[in-house]
Amino acid sequence: MVSAILPFSTDILIIGAGPAGLAAALAAAELSSTVTVIDENPAPGGQIWRGGPATWRDQRAHDLWQALANCLNVRMVYGVRIVAAPAEKEFLLETAGGAQKLSWNKLIICSGARELLLPFPGWTLPGVTGAGGLQALIKGGMPVEGKRVAVAGSGPLLLAVAETVIRAGGQVVSIIETKSSKNLRQFFWALLKSHRGKLLQALKLFWQLKFVHYRHDARVVKAHGEQRLLGISLQHGDKKIDLSCDLLACGLGLLPNLEIGTLLGCQIRDGSIVVDANQASTRADVWVAGEACGIGGVDKALAEGHIAGLAAIGQAAEQDDLARRTHARQFADLLKQSFATDDSLRKLCKSDTLVCRCEDVSARQLREHDDWRTAKLMTRAGMGACQGRICGAACQFMFGWEAPGLRQPVFPTKTSTLAALGGVAGNVEE
Repeated sequence: MVSAILPFSTDILIIGAGPAGLAAALAAAELSSTVTVIDENPAPGGQIWRGGPATWRDQRAHDLWQALANCLNVRMVYGVRIVAAPAEKEFLLETAGGAQKLSWNKLIICSGARELLLPFPGWTLPGVTGAGGLQALIKGGMPVEGKRVAVAGSGPLLLAVAETVIRAGGQVVSIIETKSSKNLRQFFWALLKSHRGKLLQALKLFWQLKFVHYRHDARVVKAHGEQRLLGISLQHGDKKIDLSCDLLACGLGLLPNLEIGTLLGCQIRDGSIVVDANQASTRADVWVAGEACGIGGVDKALAEGHIAGLAAIGQAAEQDDLARRTHARQFADLLKQSFATDDSLRKLCKSDTLVCRCEDVSARQLREHDDWRTAKLMTRAGMGACQGRICGAACQFMFGWEAPGLRQPVFPTKTSTLAALGGVAGNVEE
């Protein structure tokens, strides 16, 4: 494996160096002439194994990395972002060294997921983050020693984030879970019957967090502060409680990153890229693995990545991979059913609450319109730096609007990068 500058063409291009991308690279390396893995982060691992080998605690990550180290036809390149697709099987990329075009014969999309962020009073205060966002910041070196942290939302991620905070020296003042005790008992019973390994992981986390106040059937209704977060108000059953804290991590779910699949015309259904039994999308020579084709975690990503890598070199999937994928997808379905985003969270957003924080657009302004397109034209919602990725998903949840459509460039980019399109610059919409 080599880490170097980008080639101008590659046999197999893999987007994303998380568990799915690394597994796909190892599988494809056996018969492919060249495999190139690109990622916009500065190190491999994706969101699940963020930070590179020095920070990994999962032995599977180290095993994959060691195996890839012996693959001389695999190239890893970081700090790379896809901007546009100016021609068939070609991407325009933005890199630290400037713009570059990269052509490929086969593509495996392992673009992962992002957090669902829903507006409530005070959610834009410094100190309020996504749960995964706080975890990423801590792994990136942000100090939290001595900080009081509240972790709120729903699902097992809350436990993992709380454990990360404590290991980094922070104090978790409360874990605030929206689901009821009945929902949680049903979830743990399902784990006992079919996913005992996951149950043991959960019990281990609970033991490590035994001194943390765990509240269920609770939700944060307001974050307090002026220049930064000072505390939160939460509804716990029929009681209202105020807590002082320095940081609030909100974990309300994940959304597949669909930009590249949409750009290439892959079929999207129920918020994920559609794939067949071999992880092939509806676009020829394009496979998808991991969260982009359905939220499911590291086990699903590893199995799907390996199957996609084999399929890209014309090899049949192994029975062990198929069995692991089936089991992982069953667990993903259980998570989806057990921790679906609670409808009550819609009511937390008040009329004066900012929904589009890039353009300072409130819920009151948005409610004057019937759909995303009209709201965008009249209020500039979704026209800021995130290009609707945050407020668009929030509006989809709160108002039932269609998600914002994708236009090139896929991400905000430099004019010098667009200039690199040359004669095809007219195909990129401003």
